[in-house]
Amino acid sequence: MQAEPIPAPRRARRSIGERLRSAILALAGGHGDVQHHAEKAWASITFAGTRHTLRLVFEGDEAVAQGEALVAALPNHEFAIPRQLVADATITAVESELLPVPRMLVECELLLLEDV
Repeated sequence: MQAEPIPAPRRARRSIGERLRSAILALAGGHGDVQHHAEKAWASITFAGTRHTLRLVFEGDEAVAQGEALVAALPNHEFAIPRQLVADATITAVESELLPVPRMLVECELLLLEDV
């Protein structure tokens, strides 16, 4: 009797929120930690989507420099998230500390619309 091969487990699809977090961290050069991420359904008469609020922390000189680059680039960045259009990306708060180590807190909001 020959044993049947066991099929590989199916990888779970990444959610829109996970894809967005990955894209933002990539925009920040792989630096920073997502401290908070909230996602809320959003709709108008003609569009549906989700509003995302993120808080990222950057610690150390290099990470803070990448955080500053994120702040500059985010509002005009062209995201490539399948079946989603980033309609609005706004930096809502930035806090910086120099001591004991350079640290930056960045809060942003993004509106993603379903692109069907």
